[in-house]
This record gives sequence, C-alpha cells and structure tokens, in this order.
Amino acid sequence: MPSTFGAVHLAHEFLALNVREGDICIDCTAGRGKDTAFLCGLVGESGRVAALDIQPEAVESTKALIAESGYNDRCEVYLDSHENVDKYAEEGTVSAVVFNFGWLPGGDHNKHTQTESSITALEKCLKLLKFGGVMSLSIYYGRETGFEEKDAILKFISGLPVGEFAVIVSEFVNRPNCPPISVRIYRTNL
Repeated sequence: MPSTFGAVHLAHEFLALNVREGDICIDCTAGRGKDTAFLCGLVGESGRVAALDIQPEAVESTKALIAESGYNDRCEVYLDSHENVDKYAEEGTVSAVVFNFGWLPGGDHNKHTQTESSITALEKCLKLLKFGGVMSLSIYYGRETGFEEKDAILKFISGLPVGEFAVIVSEFVNRPNCPPISVRIYRTNL
C-alpha cells in the first residue's frame, strides 16, 4: 500500500483489473505522465496508448517519462484538448480512458480543465469505449476552481443510461478541505 492512499491509487487499482495486453487506452489529461506510463505498462508491447494535454509543460513531462520508461513504441503524446479525443481512436475500440480533472500537479492552479470541454470529452469517450471498457475519473477541485466542473460532471454521469453503463462514485469522507472524488464507469452494453 502506498504511503499516501488517494485518487491515483484507486484509479490504478481499477485500471489494473480492467486493462489487458494489446488494449487501446487514452489518457485525456496527461499531466505529468504517471497515468500514461501506468497504462503503457498494462497494454504491453502490442497495445497502444494516446495521451492528450493542452499545456506544453505537461506534454513535455509526459514525453520525458514515457521515454525514460522505454514506452515510446506504444505511446503517442499530443498537445491537444481532451475535447478532440475522437481524433485518436475509433468508436467502440478503446478499453480504458483516464481523466484527471483540475490542474496540473505542481502547476498553475489558474490553468485547469473547463466544464464545457470536459463534458464534451466525456460524451465522446463514452462512444469510444468498447463493450467491457472502462473510464476512470479523478475530480480535483478546491479554492476558487473546479466546483462548477465537479457539479456538472457528477450530474452528467448520474444521467448515464443504466442499461449501458455502471457508475460508481467514491469520496474520501474523512479528509479535510476538498479531497478528490474518484469515479469508475463500466460500459456494460453496446
């Protein structure tokens, strides 16, 4: 067990249970590249990972970690918004999608994901998922940012059709301030 049990641990545990060798995965908010590298390890040499971020600093951090980890053969990192995710995979082909909503770890909190583009990205990713595919959402919010986005995301996922998706929301109820919210979505039917 890691020294800090948090949203990243929950996301990686969930992904490890659902991603297999040869899968196609997308990290919609590459950040520092930790989720991207984790996915690369899961998909193996025959799999593929696409990672997106709108911040050049995040793209460079992710590319550096991917190269250092020896995963250049299975990963492409793009300077692009997650709302354009459908340019990087075909509908019904993706095994797992990862989102970290909020701001770049260690970065400027004034630069953060935006409600409208995040909802658009979620809508597109739901179509990209294959039967049995999954999405991991970590929602970071606090201070003066992220509350509107958090509320919009939770409302959106609450309305997903029961026959097509199963949605589980986990919260750290014994942590102060605004602890991240972890969401797991399963595509149960096409």
